[in-house]
Amino acid sequence: MGIPCLGLNGGPAFKHNEAFSFQVATDDQAETDRLWNAIVGNGGEESECGWCKDKWGLSWQITPRILTAAYTHPDRAVAKRAFEAMMGMKKIDIAAIEAALER
Repeated sequence: MGIPCLGLNGGPAFKHNEAFSFQVATDDQAETDRLWNAIVGNGGEESECGWCKDKWGLSWQITPRILTAAYTHPDRAVAKRAFEAMMGMKKIDIAAIEAALER
């Protein structure tokens, strides 16, 4: 994604965990699906709320920009609805987040 990163092989003493993750902001469902499927479909695994792990055990957050905007919505009831909708998801469904915002 054009962002330089350096990873060191820490051996068995230093295992990957969720304390470190890559977060990728996506613009639409097609981009969200493409990135999610590239990670999960290539030996990775799904997790909750937009998180997944790649085949090496690194955690990723595939986060549509609309979800981030929803968290910071000035109407806290709107933000709460978006958060509650997200809590039932693995890969983020933008249409479901938009529906929660409009209720």
